[in-house]
Amino acid sequence: MRLVMKKQSWPILFFCFSCALLPAGTGCNRNVSAPEPPPGSPNEVLLTSDQVKKMKIATATIDFQDVDDTVLATGKVAFDDQKVAHVYSPVAGKVVKVMAQLGDRVKKGAPLVVIQSPDIGVATSDLGKARADLVAAGHDFQRQKELLEAHAASQKDLEVATDNYHKAKAEMERSQQKVRLFRQGDVTGQAYALRSDLEGEVFMKAVSPGMEIAGQYGGGNPLELFTIGQADRVWVLADVFEIDIRRVKVGSKVVVNVASWPDRNFDGKIDWISGSLDTNTRATKVRCTLDNPDRALKPEMFATVKIFVDAKKAIGIPRSAVLRFGDQTIVFLDRGPKDGKERFERVPLAVDEGEGSKWLVVEHGIAKGDQIVTAGAILLAGMLQ
Repeated sequence: MRLVMKKQSWPILFFCFSCALLPAGTGCNRNVSAPEPPPGSPNEVLLTSDQVKKMKIATATIDFQDVDDTVLATGKVAFDDQKVAHVYSPVAGKVVKVMAQLGDRVKKGAPLVVIQSPDIGVATSDLGKARADLVAAGHDFQRQKELLEAHAASQKDLEVATDNYHKAKAEMERSQQKVRLFRQGDVTGQAYALRSDLEGEVFMKAVSPGMEIAGQYGGGNPLELFTIGQADRVWVLADVFEIDIRRVKVGSKVVVNVASWPDRNFDGKIDWISGSLDTNTRATKVRCTLDNPDRALKPEMFATVKIFVDAKKAIGIPRSAVLRFGDQTIVFLDRGPKDGKERFERVPLAVDEGEGSKWLVVEHGIAKGDQIVTAGAILLAGMLQ
């Protein structure tokens, strides 16, 4: 916590602290003059042991601490791509019936929509024609082969027949593959029933009866008709900046927070780290896997990700010890006895106030072994001129 001291408030604080230090039963009014500040440095406060006890001043020895044991990142909730299917129609046509609605739980292979499509008739016709062409090309090839053996045809005629046979065979195989794609659904005449590839919940539906849709293999921009998935386990894809990449490892524990559940932590771990950087953000993607049994985390939610990493050692001080004094960052150090009193000195310093630890990392100004005031520092600041 940062405490800001403004110069114009010092006299008020001085009188209040003076009153607090007067003997019991002594009144506090404007006719009572404040005691003179103790002699010595303007950055020092001298207190008796009773005053130290009354002001509840506490100190601690400055030492190396485990600091910065987390890396903060931002991310977004996403489906586990092994548990989601984006359903497109392989055929173009008109929707005549929709069997799956938003929120429905569907089994693998369950029918989703029926499409009346001329593509099916064209594909069936193409396959029949390809078969006939292959038979004719095969007959011609065999005939030219026999004629060549009887020295009644040229080698060139046999080569042409051979090429035509191979082309016809390739065309029939292409037609069979196309029809096989259609056979993944139920085909009745020119009606095509599109089925689900996995079991899950219908999260998105963009189709209604009477709609004309484009086929997935017909070119253009086909429309995604359904998104079907399971959200009992989700991913969070987070961006880790270049400076922190070396500290993040596969298997690191993460805690995820989202705006919808401000008081709730979602635990998970990192299972993948990208091998490249985004050229614009200078960050790399990491993937965190989280169990989501109550579906509280929903795909596309923005998230804050706290990644637990190995702590590093540095001279650290409690945040409660640091004050703002004018334009300076200061702490008070207990310098030991002087003239029978305890001497406290105001010391400016520089700290790294980055989040992620209860400690502030000291850059310069104080050293290991110093005694720092951890409670009551604001009272000492009020007693300085």
